[in-house]
Amino acid sequence: MTVEPAAGGLPAEPPPGLILAARTPWTELTEVTGHRTVRAVDGGLAGEEPMTLDTHHDLASVTKVVATTTALMRLVSERLVDLDAPLSAYLARSYEAITVRDLLLHRGGLWEWWPLYIQAALPPPRYRPGRARHYSDLGFILLGRIVSAVTGLRLDRAVAELVTRPLGLTRTTYARPTGTEVAMSALDDRIEMTMLDTGRPYPVPYRSGDFAGWRHEPVLGEPADGNAYHALDGVAGHAGLFSTVPDLLRYCLALSRYQEHDRLWRPETAREFFAPGPDPEQALGFRRYGLELAGETVTVLGHPGHVGCAIGFVPGRDVALVVASNRLLVAGAPTPADDLWHGLLRTVAEQARNA
Repeated sequence: MTVEPAAGGLPAEPPPGLILAARTPWTELTEVTGHRTVRAVDGGLAGEEPMTLDTHHDLASVTKVVATTTALMRLVSERLVDLDAPLSAYLARSYEAITVRDLLLHRGGLWEWWPLYIQAALPPPRYRPGRARHYSDLGFILLGRIVSAVTGLRLDRAVAELVTRPLGLTRTTYARPTGTEVAMSALDDRIEMTMLDTGRPYPVPYRSGDFAGWRHEPVLGEPADGNAYHALDGVAGHAGLFSTVPDLLRYCLALSRYQEHDRLWRPETAREFFAPGPDPEQALGFRRYGLELAGETVTVLGHPGHVGCAIGFVPGRDVALVVASNRLLVAGAPTPADDLWHGLLRTVAEQARNA
């Protein structure tokens, strides 16, 4: 999902629970505040279970990089996937004019979002492929299918073999996190229902009444994303992964030290994935952000997620950054995920100046 709920002119509410974490050569930051779940009290919301470092989080679109992009880095390194091959080379009856690279750059021209739980068939492209960046969940759903097709494994098993096990991410898994300590993802399915009923931001030809399976209770231990949960059994290329902050830091440090992991990917392939594409803010799968350090600007690669997580790393610089929150658990307008992420970047930049 790629939409922020309308604020309606009201100030955004902070998330009930928030973790900010950074591992850098000049400082370490770990701040844990608030609650991982909430409950209704007299028509409002109140905290219940505390947030901790062991809490599992719904990564939402962070799945796009931790799972799908990293799996493709390995498959491209092993020459099992060609970035410039058409999708039809891997998926029968798929698009001939769209390449793997196009999808990783969000230049495939596909619809940004489509309710696959109402209409399972992907619609024709909305835009001309290769012409401009249009961030698309559908593109990463197809990339996940390519990972499965090439490996011959269901996507969760493929990601386990290609990414999480080799990197020691023992608490990173699809759909059903181990244990009971999980941050609540959303109050219910209201955001997606509103998207359908208003036609904003994507004018799809359906309404919420066209689907009978909506969740009207808190979403806990399940992906908040409707396509991941309702249509794809919790396992998809665009969303569905759960993880903890320590695991996410471990992932980011591994990617920042990518040259030490040449048994997993060729360093030149990693550098190709990290490089800017036609849109400077977008690499292959990864978003690119500037981070002001003392006397220089470095590039952070990472990705945010709609539920309230974001990750980033700086290749070759031992910098790992993680935000984890349950920002959707508010009665009004939630704080945008990008605001939480850029707040961490500012904190890290200030610490670098004072180091």
